[in-house]
Amino acid sequence: QVQLVESGGGLVQPGGSLTLSCAASGIIASMYHMGWYRQAPGKQRELVAKIRSGGSTNYAESVKGRFTISRANAKNTMYLQMNSLKPEDTAVYYCNANRFGSEVWGQGTLVTVSS
Repeated sequence: QVQLVESGGGLVQPGGSLTLSCAASGIIASMYHMGWYRQAPGKQRELVAKIRSGGSTNYAESVKGRFTISRANAKNTMYLQMNSLKPEDTAVYYCNANRFGSEVWGQGTLVTVSS
């Protein structure tokens, strides 16, 4: 069974940091393009960052310089290091894996940035 499981969300104060993890099972994650998306209340899901199977990365303008996407192939896991968090980063964060049109989503993890 193919599955992505996110973890690491929670409540953090503005300016703080969190690291999200996305553990993959049933697939070899390194063969997939993977990404983090987020959906804030009342808004559409948006791409936050992606990392291709070859290792190249892209970021949304709103998180450039603050977030870092990475993967540990030996652990079949992807990460999102989030620094200098802002209230507008509050959202449910989802991980995604896709390869040749085949796509998998995780269940999401909530990140709340508030004082």
